[in-house]
Amino acid sequence: MDRRAVLTTYVKRLTRLLVEAGVEQAVISPGSRSTPLAYAFASSKGMQTHLQIDERSAAYYALGLAKASGKPVILLCTSGTAVSNYHPAITEAFYARIPLIVLTADRPHELREVGAPQAIDQVDIYGKHVKFSVDFPLPEDNEEMDRFLDRHLNRAISAARTAPKGPVHINVPFREPLLIDFDQEEPKITYKHQIKGISSLPPESAEEIQTLLTGAERGLIIAGEMDTGLNKELFWRFAKALQWPVLCDPLSNLRAEVPVDCWELCIEHYDALLKSASFADRTMPEAVIRFGAQPISKPLSLYLKKARPAAYLAVDESPIFRDSIGVVTHHIQAAPEAVLELHIQKERSDYADIWSKANEVAGSFLKKYDIGIPGDEGAIAKILFEHLPDGADLFSGSSMPIRDVDTFFQKTEKDICIFSNRGTNGIDGVVSSAFGMQAARKRPAYLLIGDLSFLHDQNGLLVSRFQEYDVTIIVVNNDGGGIFSYLPQASVDNHFEELFGTPTGLTFEHIASMYDAQYAAVSSAEAFRSELEKMKMKPIRIIEVFTDRKANVEAHRAYWDSVQKELG
Repeated sequence: MDRRAVLTTYVKRLTRLLVEAGVEQAVISPGSRSTPLAYAFASSKGMQTHLQIDERSAAYYALGLAKASGKPVILLCTSGTAVSNYHPAITEAFYARIPLIVLTADRPHELREVGAPQAIDQVDIYGKHVKFSVDFPLPEDNEEMDRFLDRHLNRAISAARTAPKGPVHINVPFREPLLIDFDQEEPKITYKHQIKGISSLPPESAEEIQTLLTGAERGLIIAGEMDTGLNKELFWRFAKALQWPVLCDPLSNLRAEVPVDCWELCIEHYDALLKSASFADRTMPEAVIRFGAQPISKPLSLYLKKARPAAYLAVDESPIFRDSIGVVTHHIQAAPEAVLELHIQKERSDYADIWSKANEVAGSFLKKYDIGIPGDEGAIAKILFEHLPDGADLFSGSSMPIRDVDTFFQKTEKDICIFSNRGTNGIDGVVSSAFGMQAARKRPAYLLIGDLSFLHDQNGLLVSRFQEYDVTIIVVNNDGGGIFSYLPQASVDNHFEELFGTPTGLTFEHIASMYDAQYAAVSSAEAFRSELEKMKMKPIRIIEVFTDRKANVEAHRAYWDSVQKELG
């Protein structure tokens, strides 16, 4: 077999194995050294390819695609610093438990560490931020080598999918020439399917959990970020049987499609409620069961840390303890469904009523919130959430946007799904992640993002030049880092604007024009509402909302103060 045939067989073998394993999407950052794999993916009938020129944005796009689909996504780039630019998103994927299969093309071994162009040390470059890493051999006509590739690719795919899900790295060197034979047939490959047992609890464990839950009168269910495949019907059946208040983080997606008979159990205003020291003191729980990650709310974390319930059960498929506040007493390594299927029946308690009535109080103040202080971002968030259509998705930026989602996104019967990058809580790559989400779910997508975060990833808009999307971007422009206005740094005038406020004076109408996006600029809640009600004329729509950092802080604190005074 000549060199070209060997190279073709090699890359088509890898492609076939990935497709047989159910990997359907590949995000490609174009480059020369990755040519063979790029050709193989693009010409495979079972693989859909996406192009993004900027590697950092490409990696976050793949992350959004995998986060929203729940399936592993391939990420492919050439050698050199292209590989380095993937690292931020891979770090996010590792801590957010998102399955990525990162394929980095490399120079052949004889061109490593000898001063060859576009050659860096790529072996184990992602360190502890990937679950598995392997440096593949150069292509050759060798059955033993084929079996080696099969084993390690199977292992990589399995590692990416196994709890905790996460990224894996395969470094693939190629020697020139890099062209393949498109007419050559793909080799026949049999993927080694892993057969997993049904996830269930041993009888003794199930009995212990039932005893802990039924023995407590003052109990809370906490729902953090979970996979989109969660069986909501089963979850609410469990909550209804237990009759405990359910504190729903917005990323749990349990604030949406709330059943009528569980409406009062769904507590979405806990962040505002727990800012009241008196309410927190009189609602200390005896037991807590948490599904998913620890929620966004800092007041909730402080509350749980102070309460230190006698029984705190964390349900997590992974053996890795997610207990940043050190209060978990029972780590239950199981799928949520294994616990949700337990047969529990309790009567509704006064404790649940206390939470439900307080939640109504906070909600009543929120109803009139958007007629408050001009320049406030909370009003903008509230109006946006009220206008989200049934069957839409929302991607939230970090810092203030996700906190406004937590505060202002109220429970609804609509089918709305919310995503955010909370693995490392960074502000980078958010635009790209939102586009990846939309590509996966094929539903109208909305992105709520701050001006600095938008500037960080404006190259994320490049993907819109290669395929069509349905994305509305709300850029909240407070000319700087709004989150710092809530932190202790804001109490010190010296260097605050220089180091934390970081005003740029930039606006985004020219970026919208560059990408032929529909654009509008507004400066009031009323104008924003009016703009949202206008027809979307282009695939990409950008609404820039000008706000004021000082007014924003005052409005938020006024709302929280009103709730606290009413609670007593």
